[in-house]
Amino acid sequence: MTAPTKPVLLTGASGNLGRHLAKTLGDQGWRLRLTDITPFPDPLPSGASFVKADINDGVALLRQAEGCGAILHFGGVSVERPFEEVLGPNLRGLYHVYEAARREGARVIFASSNHSIGFHERPSGNAERLDYDCAFRPDGYYGLSKAYGELMGRMYWDKHGVENVNLRIGSCFPKPVDRRMLSTWLSYADLTRLCERCVLAERAGHAVIWACSDNPASYWGRDHRERIGWAPQDSAEPYRAEVGHITADPITERYQGGGFPTMEYSRATPSPRDPFALED
Repeated sequence: MTAPTKPVLLTGASGNLGRHLAKTLGDQGWRLRLTDITPFPDPLPSGASFVKADINDGVALLRQAEGCGAILHFGGVSVERPFEEVLGPNLRGLYHVYEAARREGARVIFASSNHSIGFHERPSGNAERLDYDCAFRPDGYYGLSKAYGELMGRMYWDKHGVENVNLRIGSCFPKPVDRRMLSTWLSYADLTRLCERCVLAERAGHAVIWACSDNPASYWGRDHRERIGWAPQDSAEPYRAEVGHITADPITERYQGGGFPTMEYSRATPSPRDPFALED
């Protein structure tokens, strides 16, 4: 795989996905600028540098992005947390990323999430799969911040021509660990290949990718993967016998967001499938 001609900034480099990308892309000769609020725990890949910084610090991020052709934005809060904890890194921090991209003419690859649409119900068949242009139905403050991030990308593309690819990541782990992941799992290898194509594709515009492996039970349908030339190569299906159990929680089993919709859930009955209807 050809390495990009300009350096690539990777935020959230000390997290699980960031560490994986730093190693695999670094091994391919990419010039990486790594940053995170916590120290990088691994040996630095050849050609990589690391700066400890908070993405709430716009000046620090601008300095890191100087001369970069792309920003792999994997920084910020990565699980459901109270609003005040999500606010700074996931909203203000993303603004700093896009301002840096606008100044440098860089492409943003944004680690969005399935939790931006987590209150959509699970489909009963392929005909009910969600397409990239479905309505946002976030299942918490974390998912809400990801919907905000995708909308910011839309605005920066329309207003400033900043290209961005929004990766609605399903469940990225070494292997599926529950029944839901038979639909949402993204292998580490497919993640690397996806990020490669996001950076190296000739054009991206404003794009949305369902970031999951080639899972027959996937909840998701059309997206922009052909635009960047990516197709997943792995599948959750070989793990079906290991993880085929169903949880005892009806809310977890009803919605695509799994356990996230259950957090602080207080409705007496589930909301309707049509988000604007009074009832089903």
